[in-house]
This record gives sequence, structure tokens and C-alpha cells, in this order.
Amino acid sequence: MPKPHDRSTELETRFARERVWLTHGHRDVSGGWLRPTVFGAVDGLVTNAALIAGVGGGGVSAHAVILTGLAGLAAGAFSMGTGEYVSVSNQNELVHAEVAVEKDMHARFPDAEEAELAERFRGYGADAETAARMAAAVSADPDQALRLHAREELGVDPVDLPSPLLAGVASFVAFSIGALLPLLPYLLGLASLPIALGVAGVALFAGGITVGKLTGRRLLWSGLRQLAFGGLAVAVTFGIGQLIGAGVS
Repeated sequence: MPKPHDRSTELETRFARERVWLTHGHRDVSGGWLRPTVFGAVDGLVTNAALIAGVGGGGVSAHAVILTGLAGLAAGAFSMGTGEYVSVSNQNELVHAEVAVEKDMHARFPDAEEAELAERFRGYGADAETAARMAAAVSADPDQALRLHAREELGVDPVDLPSPLLAGVASFVAFSIGALLPLLPYLLGLASLPIALGVAGVALFAGGITVGKLTGRRLLWSGLRQLAFGGLAVAVTFGIGQLIGAGVS
């Protein structure tokens, strides 16, 4: 059974590690660039592969497939890029507004905010004396106190928010690359829908494996899952293209 003194020392050590946490880095998991890049690439790949399958299934010419694919690439890339930029900007503005409220509360009621922090430390298992000492140490640095309160109450670090520009550019570029892959055979003179869909299938599987490496999931399962979802979208649009193409002809 740990002694009270040992428990306090353990909690103070944990608190020190918490302060270090604010300065050391991890892989991006907050949506700064990784999420829009992965999402944009997969979305571009699936969207344009399905679009090409749909018009190709309708029996149109290779020129029409290329025109449709390039139009889909441009429209989708700009839509994804601007959408990601606006989305992250709005989220950051919301966070800044809430942090401003918290900062105002710190300026107006510092004792109450310190008492609130001490209560949180007691909730982590600290005794009243240790919690009060830890809260006082944090509150002595207003910036550090604000960051810790924001983390505890909002779940974000206000000085480490994702960049809207980076997210928008990452999404734009990734979507463009993903959307270009199923179109490459046509652009290289291989006007073959099966080849284009084969390239898309390999890219989907490889993309799933890449995501699996980043997240630590089983690689085969991650690749097959991505391939299955993309294949379903392609199959549906190909079927629609054949039905409408047959009706028109």
C-alpha cells in the first residue's frame, strides 16, 4: 500500500510529465495535414474511378471519358481544398472564441479558476494539499494555466491548432493525385476501361495499406477494406452507366 507521501510524489511527477507533454511532439492526429491528405487522396481516387466507370459503362468515346475525368478532377480538387480550408478556419475561430472566454474568466476570477484546477487535480487522485500546490504552480504562469484549462475543458491546445492553409492545400493536392490515377491510362493512350479500373484498384489497395501503417492496423485488412468500399462505388456507377447508356442508344 503506497504511503501518502509516495502518492503525492507520484502525482507531482505525473504533473511534471503533463507540463512536458505541452512541448513535445507526436504524429499529427488533430487534422492538420494527415487527415485531409489521406481523405483527399482516397476521395479523389474513388470519385474519379467511379465517374470514369459510369461514363465508360455508358459506352462513350475515350475523349468523353478524358473530358469527364479532368472536369471531375478540377471540380473535386477545388471543392475539397476550399471546403477543408473553410472548415478548419471555422473550427479554429470557434476554439479561439472559447479560449477568449476562458482567458477573461482567468483575468476576472483567478482564485476561482485556481480552485477549479485544484479540484481537477483532486479528481485525478491528489490529496487536497498536493492539489492546491500543483494548482498554484500552474496558475503562477498565466499562459501555461490557460493552455492547461483549454486542454481540460475544450480538449484542444490553443497554440497548436491545425493550419487552414496547410489543410486546404494538402486536400487539394491529394485529391488531384488520387483523381489522376484512374485517368492515366487514357491520357497515355491506353483507352481501356478495365486497365483504368485496375490501376484504381491497385491504388485503393495500396492506399489502404498506407493508412494501416499510419494507424497500426492490420495491413491486409486495411487494404482490402479500402478496395471493397471503392469497388462498391465503381460497381454502382458502372451499372448506372450501362443502364442509361443502353436506354439512350
